Amino acid sequence: MANVIVAEGLGKRYLLGERADAYGTLRGAIAGLLRRGSGARREPLWALRGLDLAVEEGEVLGVIGRNGAGKTTLLKLVSRITEPTEGAVRMRGRVGALLEVGTGFNLELTGRENVFFNGAVLGMSRREIERRFDEIVEFSGVERFLDTPLKRYSAGMYLRLAFSVAAHLEPEIVIVDEVLAVGDAEFRQRCVERMAALRSDGRTVLLVSHDLATVRDLCTRCVLLDRGALRGDGPPDEVVDTYLVASVEGLARDRAGGPVTVGEVTIADGDGAAPPRCDRPLVARMELDVRDAVPGLDASLYLLDRRGVRVISDALSDRAATGPLGSPGSHRITAVIDPVLPPGRYTLGAWIGTHAEDFFLGELTAFDLRPPEDGDGAGSFGTGLARVPLDWSLSSL
Repeated sequence: MANVIVAEGLGKRYLLGERADAYGTLRGAIAGLLRRGSGARREPLWALRGLDLAVEEGEVLGVIGRNGAGKTTLLKLVSRITEPTEGAVRMRGRVGALLEVGTGFNLELTGRENVFFNGAVLGMSRREIERRFDEIVEFSGVERFLDTPLKRYSAGMYLRLAFSVAAHLEPEIVIVDEVLAVGDAEFRQRCVERMAALRSDGRTVLLVSHDLATVRDLCTRCVLLDRGALRGDGPPDEVVDTYLVASVEGLARDRAGGPVTVGEVTIADGDGAAPPRCDRPLVARMELDVRDAVPGLDASLYLLDRRGVRVISDALSDRAATGPLGSPGSHRITAVIDPVLPPGRYTLGAWIGTHAEDFFLGELTAFDLRPPEDGDGAGSFGTGLARVPLDWSLSSL
């Protein structure tokens, strides 16, 4: 198939402390002179740099990565909301973009007027919009408020209408950012189904999401961004696995200077075997180095299955005293999980912090849970979060 999006050497640089003024106003010029005269330093930040990417017609491309990796910047460059600092991006076909609540809609206009306004922005004729109007409104679920100004809509109502317009006005390319997380579960499922229908119709979809299960199920291809660069490109399962495994290295690097540092992490079964077996208790151990006293320091662990779905989550403070954890020194946290999980690939993640501040949040390591020797699965574990209390213990090293 032909390429509908081609990025070559694409890069976007921002100056920290600088406010963009797209219209070149007198007020913006004066403000710029004052900032320059104040001696404030403006440091360059490359949100994206040296990106080469080609997307074929009909692909559903998932874009994943940690916060600040450059995902939304890529979508804004593709959708022409912002111009690249270097390189170029070429597209073939009309683009419907839903990047953030507030983009492309006029808050003073009613919902009805915005459907026509946004459709016109996307290049649709009035006849085309009228033909799809009833379907757009029905999908959005805002019929009662259609003649109400958008400024009186809730964020959820706004999102429903914005996504419905972008997905139903038949653009060749649909761009969707993480804003779908604002909707309720029922609406998110409808959005996923709609994007699956777009894929069946041969439309091209770019989807940024932290919902790794959706990326695995919906996308035909996935790319991984890290610090503005392309780090992975291929089948969704492979790229998502790469992302989960690599997360611990980046998190440890970024948090090395904080008051709490995560050290060695190990996974074994109750007999000390690694990889662990699913018919034996699973033992997770994590070492922490606390440089300064942190009153109220707490920890929690969670497990993600191969689809990125959180299946187990529990906090140390729910099961054991956390007092010694916040004292300076090295500590070992041990959590024992009953044998309720089926064989497969899992990722261990953790949160370390207090009620007021997070010191660590992210994935730590990936591991395989082996089947028992007789080959049968374990327990009655299904899909979704398991309410399994962990057996916690805390010791000083």
